[in-house]
Amino acid sequence: MPTLPLAKSEPRRPEPTAPPLVDPFGRMITYVRVSVTDRCDMRCVYCMSEDMNFLPKRDLLSLEELDRLCTAFISRGVRKLRITGGEPLVRRNIMSLFRALSRHLDSGALSELTLTTNGSQLADHADELAAIGVRRINVSLDTLDPTKFRAITRWGDHARVMAGVDAAQKAGIAVKINMVALQGVNDQEIAPMLEWAHGRGMDLTLIEVMPLGKIEAERADQFLPLSLVEARLKERYTLREIDFKTGGPARYVRIAETGGRLGFITPLTHNFCEGCNRVRVTCTGTLYMCLGQDDAADLRAPLRASASDELLHEALEAAIARKPKGHDFIIDRSQTKPAVSRHMSVTGG
Repeated sequence: MPTLPLAKSEPRRPEPTAPPLVDPFGRMITYVRVSVTDRCDMRCVYCMSEDMNFLPKRDLLSLEELDRLCTAFISRGVRKLRITGGEPLVRRNIMSLFRALSRHLDSGALSELTLTTNGSQLADHADELAAIGVRRINVSLDTLDPTKFRAITRWGDHARVMAGVDAAQKAGIAVKINMVALQGVNDQEIAPMLEWAHGRGMDLTLIEVMPLGKIEAERADQFLPLSLVEARLKERYTLREIDFKTGGPARYVRIAETGGRLGFITPLTHNFCEGCNRVRVTCTGTLYMCLGQDDAADLRAPLRASASDELLHEALEAAIARKPKGHDFIIDRSQTKPAVSRHMSVTGG
């Protein structure tokens, strides 16, 4: 795979080399989340079962295939790539993919290359990620209590995650904390998390539990509506609406008392689909046009069928033409099955 110089100059912004991908509702696809593995070194209680069956290696796209796929998306106007998992940094030799994709930052074709991580491997990779051009990352962290962290993640090491956050900030990477709001688990820790994150110059985004994949717990018991969280926070803080977007689904406010930003991702209490510019690709090359729908397109077959990308582009165009207007997430006690059967770790976080 290409080895690129680490020095960055101010990139130009070239036009896409092929027509942009536009869905039936006129939304241009400019943001792709790409999963590089379904494996993770944690087993968060809201995300997956403790005894997971992971995909065999032969089913996964190679790093070279992932690079080719991402490059095809970029040629169609995608400006932002987020690498996800599972936990993306547990994939062997994953930094070679980041190094290869950084050429699109150099050319200006890509405005942002980023990742979502649980932070466990971050201390080992933060310096190189920063040197390659990763300027911003999301770290999933649901509690500051090491004992509770172990209970939520089952296998997680809180100290390693904290060391990862430290390393990323030291390397000059902006860190945003993602916190899944869990009724009766961490609902009393949202204000302390907010003050800790803002005290370190980090944004915090709160996320509602999503009904993806079968788990041991009842999601109706876990679900904490962020409308309720926001109302509680307003009793303690001054929340000011701001016009701030990162390309994702979060709505942001500024906390007057801390000066920091707080995001809300509310797939259940407020459907965020109307301006959706995103699609997700799994580590097997399955393209999901909507996180909350089962319709998907196989990109692995056209990738492997020809050295040319013609078949791949045909598959992309056909898939985006089927992108739905929105999802149908619901969590209540009458709904015993998840909205979709696949786990978030399979789809890509």
